[in-house]
Amino acid sequence: MLFRQCFNFLFLSIVVLLVTPASAQTYRPEYRLSCVLGSGFPWGQAAERWAELVREQTQGRIQIRLYTGASLVGGDQTREFPSIQQGVIDLAVGSTINWSPQVRELNLFSLPFLLPDHRAIDVLTQGPVGQALFSIIERQGVVPLAWGENGFRELSNSRRPITAPADMKGMRFRVVASPVFVDIFNALKARPMLMSWADAQPALAEGLVDGQENPLVVYSAANMQRNAQKYLTLWRYVADPLIFAVNSQVWSSWSEQDRQIVRQAARQAARENIERVRGEQPGGEAAQWQQLEASGVSVTPLGPAQRAAFVRATRGVYEKWRGTIGADLVDRAERAIAAR
Repeated sequence: MLFRQCFNFLFLSIVVLLVTPASAQTYRPEYRLSCVLGSGFPWGQAAERWAELVREQTQGRIQIRLYTGASLVGGDQTREFPSIQQGVIDLAVGSTINWSPQVRELNLFSLPFLLPDHRAIDVLTQGPVGQALFSIIERQGVVPLAWGENGFRELSNSRRPITAPADMKGMRFRVVASPVFVDIFNALKARPMLMSWADAQPALAEGLVDGQENPLVVYSAANMQRNAQKYLTLWRYVADPLIFAVNSQVWSSWSEQDRQIVRQAARQAARENIERVRGEQPGGEAAQWQQLEASGVSVTPLGPAQRAAFVRATRGVYEKWRGTIGADLVDRAERAIAAR
């Protein structure tokens, strides 16, 4: 009799374990989502939208809290990727530029003047090259889910219009703490100043730095003209794709159903983000350009011959970084862009 009771108890225990939802055992009350910019920018809006969609579609099983300003890594945005690997951060909408110190292949998007237009970005991120990059990231303990966009990075300064490499000589430009950016600005005879975005804004306002490079949506949302950045050059020298990603251990702790929900939510938020950045929704690129000119900003779009001069001036940087990134990957990217 005692044996039968023990057997029944053991059997029921096994059944309970098999039918109990994974969420009751392994899901946390809250997950940490990192993003460099806040809700005033399309980047931050994309992160907010992802968290919102996940909460709604999982019926609250997965609650995500957004941390902006790279606050989970003390404001140092280049530490975001290793922090996701280590589990300090659970999810992120991160920049390929900020993650490139740890994932050297992501410097592909920072090769000077590789990408002439939005279609070129798409053939990389949505094709075999993008898949290869996602595989590289996943092998490092981070699960990438979707490609978003921060935009082409443009150039602004407080001193003069820039139409040729010689115009940049000796000028101090805030750049991201990534070696390829230092090489690019050195090649243009400028003085690259490495600092976080939080430190850059007061430095620009006080005249300690002459200029900066950032996507048009960031320039507009941050009202950079108020920081003496009244000369804006549209040169599209590099792009800044975003990646929606999850720590691999967090990812594996969720049910297959919830993983699919999180993935689809990332893709939806990414699509909306790209539309907003490219001007397919109100407040996009075309409208921002007109608004800036109306507010007194001197906007200088480079013509083909002017852009070609910058391409020649930075070609040595391009070739140097081809080897660092991986010649095969760069060749594949060049062929895909040429065939677009």
